[in-house]
Amino acid sequence: MLNLFITEFLGAVFQLLIFSLVPFIWWLITARKKENFFRWIGLKKITHEKNAGNTLLITFLASALYCALTFLCITFVSDEITTAGSQFVGKGMIALPAAVAYAYIRTALAEEMVFRGFLLKRIKNKFGFGIGNLIQAVLFGLLHGIPFGLATQNILVTVLLTILPGAFGWYQGWLNEKRCGESIVSSWLLHGTMNFIVTCLSL
Repeated sequence: MLNLFITEFLGAVFQLLIFSLVPFIWWLITARKKENFFRWIGLKKITHEKNAGNTLLITFLASALYCALTFLCITFVSDEITTAGSQFVGKGMIALPAAVAYAYIRTALAEEMVFRGFLLKRIKNKFGFGIGNLIQAVLFGLLHGIPFGLATQNILVTVLLTILPGAFGWYQGWLNEKRCGESIVSSWLLHGTMNFIVTCLSL
């Protein structure tokens, strides 16, 4: 159990460092004297000025819809698709600490820093929220859809598993920027929790 956790944790930290390298270099060159890196990337306290209950309800409904559609896609479109945390299949509860590292650090934090923290905020500052959120969502969708497409050689799988994560990535960008004070902590926790749930279902 300990070896599995250490291996996954070190792998998660390494991936996080790799994913944050370009944003960190960009910050060093353009914003080091204006703002610390964590605030610049959006790792800051969530501030919510509107009805938090409405936001939680919308987030729950959006998450449930995304999970249901993704599950249907994976179940009925292709048997060749592996989901988040597939490497933990059959490992049981001893893999739980490793699953936490995988879900919240290796995937969620690394991806949120790049897509909602770096890309969205930089493009938004230049071209506005609408364009920035659309671009990061499309790229986020492609990051998920293309590997599935290459693995399955199935065009429908590629399209569906690009559109679904892309749409949810758009929602996460909206959640951060419009409801949570431009903090990526909200999408990080949401992203990590969804990955953790999926991973636990495979234990």
